[in-house]
Amino acid sequence: MQIRYTLPGLKGYKMTQKLGIREIVRNFTILDNYDYIEIVDKKSHKLKGLFISSEFMDDVKEFIEQKIKKKKEKELNKIMKFAGIASGDTDNMNEKEMRENHAKSKV
Repeated sequence: MQIRYTLPGLKGYKMTQKLGIREIVRNFTILDNYDYIEIVDKKSHKLKGLFISSEFMDDVKEFIEQKIKKKKEKELNKIMKFAGIASGDTDNMNEKEMRENHAKSKV
């Protein structure tokens, strides 16, 4: 077990730790003692995942959902930039004009 950090003297604060999968399986209740745990493959020393305490679950889920949304919007923007090029209906249009044109065609 390798302790990452502790906050001594502050009640209500837990520490974080790196644990192997075997350690978690053998002592599942250990998850209650930490804010988050990095799950590591002890043989290859590769990070396999992250366990987050239920106390922080909603915040982490919200962060991940926002990150996924931004990634999808970025990919969509790349596609929209070239959406009308194949048919030639967006010649000499900037991105804003293409978006407006696309929105009108949906209606």
